[in-house]
Amino acid sequence: MTHHPDHEDAVSQARLREVDSPSSPVERFGVDEPLVLDAGRTLAPWQIAYETYGELNADRSNAILVCHALTGDQYAASTHPITGKPGWWSLMVGPGRPVDTDRFFVICANVLGGCAGTTGPASRDPEGGRYGLKLPVVTIADMVRAQAMLIDRLGIDTLFAVVGGSMGGMQVLEWAASYPERVFAAVPIAAGARHSSQNIAFHEVGRQAIMADPNWRGGRYLEEGLIPKKGLSVARMAAHITYVSEEALHSKFGRALQDRDQITFGFDADFQIESYLRHQGSTFVDRFDANSYLYVTRAMDYFDLAIDHRGVLANAFRRSPTRFCVISFTSDWLFPTKESRNVVHALNAAGANVSFVEIETDRGHDSFLLNEPELFRVTRGFLTGAAHVRGIEPPAADPDAE
Repeated sequence: MTHHPDHEDAVSQARLREVDSPSSPVERFGVDEPLVLDAGRTLAPWQIAYETYGELNADRSNAILVCHALTGDQYAASTHPITGKPGWWSLMVGPGRPVDTDRFFVICANVLGGCAGTTGPASRDPEGGRYGLKLPVVTIADMVRAQAMLIDRLGIDTLFAVVGGSMGGMQVLEWAASYPERVFAAVPIAAGARHSSQNIAFHEVGRQAIMADPNWRGGRYLEEGLIPKKGLSVARMAAHITYVSEEALHSKFGRALQDRDQITFGFDADFQIESYLRHQGSTFVDRFDANSYLYVTRAMDYFDLAIDHRGVLANAFRRSPTRFCVISFTSDWLFPTKESRNVVHALNAAGANVSFVEIETDRGHDSFLLNEPELFRVTRGFLTGAAHVRGIEPPAADPDAE
């Protein structure tokens, strides 16, 4: 769906429809199928929204779970129902793509705490109204537990692979640690086994921006027909800076002025970079829920895989049968290569099967979402090799193809 800025009410109504009854398939779990949370609470009833691409083979051995990043959703390779834009990973997932839907059955689910159809703070509370801050705080492990229940519901015992970048990469590592017997191959990209102090700090700036917006109303804004747009927009602007490198920002914008020949000696968007960030912030509020931003950033902050394994990361992967391909980017300062190396060292110490690639690029953390040929080559090569070991045949050649 495309929309005009004047149609804000229609957009917010569309977003709430996607929260309750998404355009994608959804699995609903009743009061007899509670989701047990790390916070010591249970969630029931609850639901999880997902998309699938490709076909599940006869022995159900070719399923790949794609895990999305902070503000992503289940629409990895399909048109977003609100923005009308292509899927966030359509460069990577599709027929003949590195995650080849001619060969694999790809599943992508909206995370717990999200706002695209999986239970989150904007969802209806069974006790009335919408959850808001009444929803228990969720963790990366909770998100993975919900995904595992979805995979069970789909009748799949073992995933051929779990793949994801950033927060998606955290989920990949959690899957491999929590369900090693259910994950044949794992591809964590631009991620780490815990959130750094600096990353927690950036998230806190975003959360405080949202909570300082007078329309936030203690998280009850939906009940009052409001949206804390200014706070959420500022949160997005601050976060977006961390996704790109200084070099990329400079090459794209430098100090170029926006639609003017000289500075105005005022506080309009004199520079192109200012105009760009304002645009990023204003479009974000159309598709994302402010409380979801609080919950999902908190889940990332709490992530520390070693904590549950006596403080030793290698223990999380001891005797793991999973084969790993860990990928980082040279210009990523949000999850720098040393974070990936820590994971690789832990996997080596645990005796796991692991390969590691650091990809040279000046585009920063968001490189995993962009047209990076080396990322495509590495991912395709690893999945193809693992599929051969697993006995998943490539698609038959089309005799009519030229």
